[in-house]
Amino acid sequence: MSCLREEREELERYLVGPYGVRAAESRGRLRPEDPDPIRTCFQRDVDRITHSKAFRRLKHKTQVFLQPEGDHYRTRLTHTLEVTRLARTVARALRLNEDLTEAIGLGHDLGHTPFGHAGERALRELLPGGFFHYEQSLRVVDRLEKDGEGLNLCYETRMGILNHTYGAEDDTREATVVRMSDRIAYINHDLDDAIRAGILTEDELPPEVHARCGDRTSERINSFVRDLILNSTGGDIRMSEEMAEVFDTFHNFMYDAVYRNPTAKGEEGKVRGILGGIFDYYLHDRDRLPREFQRIAETDGLERAVCDYIAGMTDGYAMEVYSRLFIPAAWSVK
Repeated sequence: MSCLREEREELERYLVGPYGVRAAESRGRLRPEDPDPIRTCFQRDVDRITHSKAFRRLKHKTQVFLQPEGDHYRTRLTHTLEVTRLARTVARALRLNEDLTEAIGLGHDLGHTPFGHAGERALRELLPGGFFHYEQSLRVVDRLEKDGEGLNLCYETRMGILNHTYGAEDDTREATVVRMSDRIAYINHDLDDAIRAGILTEDELPPEVHARCGDRTSERINSFVRDLILNSTGGDIRMSEEMAEVFDTFHNFMYDAVYRNPTAKGEEGKVRGILGGIFDYYLHDRDRLPREFQRIAETDGLERAVCDYIAGMTDGYAMEVYSRLFIPAAWSVK
């Protein structure tokens, strides 16, 4: 049994090219651990993230549309899975480490708040020093999971999660692939959801996007992914200049037509009230916080602990908590 991991690590010498990260060359974990007899370190990271509570909660967190009526709108979990699949496709084509890519992809949004980016903006106003979901994602895997022990992930996985939005100079290529796959995924599936919701129609998409990328979601994703693969050479992960311009046009269109659309985002003003109310309540009544967050308050401060509690909530649970705290229950005579 002990040779299975070693066999995989040896195989990576051939499968993972010169610009990828081989598991045997990882910079290790925050706390040293004995190697697993079967799985490489990056495979273990994938399993730890997949079995985490934060990962399971993603299925009840908003992607773009708050409380959409229908079963086929994306959630934060389906977004995560779509990003991860795209990233693995690119990683395989470029001979990068698929397991590291998968771990980063699965973990990149673990710190997202209830109510999507509206919740993130609300917590950014409430928490001294600000709140950013990518920093919270790292905090989830380092500090909050497993009753405060964290998942003890590899350095490369942790930094890929932290830097998935804007990147860093020392990013692995696997991290860069996840970041670009994230952008490709969300503008395409958010468009699909916006069309389904009646926010806009396919015909409103800029003509250059239709002409260069196709008329269907699958065609557009395939066009971006193929271009990314074909133009990433010498360790430089990038699209062609022409496709990058089309992507920027598409991205800007989505911001104007969907992400700032008053119909799509009309309910977001209420998010600040919901999360702000919960935040203020627990800030003034620490003893009602769940015990695990009271322990965090002792070391990291009360505001940080309350923020951690709220950031981990699903949309439905946040509304349930708000209702329980501020909406009178029906009075009945027994």
